[in-house]
Amino acid sequence: MSWLDEASDLVRISGISVMAIHGVYEVERHTPQLFVVDVLAALVQAPERDELSLTIDYADLSTRIEREVQGPPVQLIETLAERIAVLCLGSPLIEAVEITVHKPQAQMPADVAGVSVTVRRRRSS
Repeated sequence: MSWLDEASDLVRISGISVMAIHGVYEVERHTPQLFVVDVLAALVQAPERDELSLTIDYADLSTRIEREVQGPPVQLIETLAERIAVLCLGSPLIEAVEITVHKPQAQMPADVAGVSVTVRRRRSS
């Protein structure tokens, strides 16, 4: 079975753009740069009625993710992605998540368009 059950309802929030300070290099530790977060969340169950309380509040979740990215600096975007996954799985409505953190302005010796890290996590049984 894949990391997501094929029957799951999925919620995707793409392109949460946040200026923050994270990175290994000295310049990254002092100068804010752009981070972009994509979230794919599998719901525990499909909403049975047309009520916001039965599903993820996208506005609330995206705001909480934005605050998490702006939170204490980390060196690795892997760590940042893990923190976001833990935040998402804190919702009783989310069974599993895929979090991608893009760092389009990453300091690299080669000319690259950016780097990203994807983590997949599911609720512990």
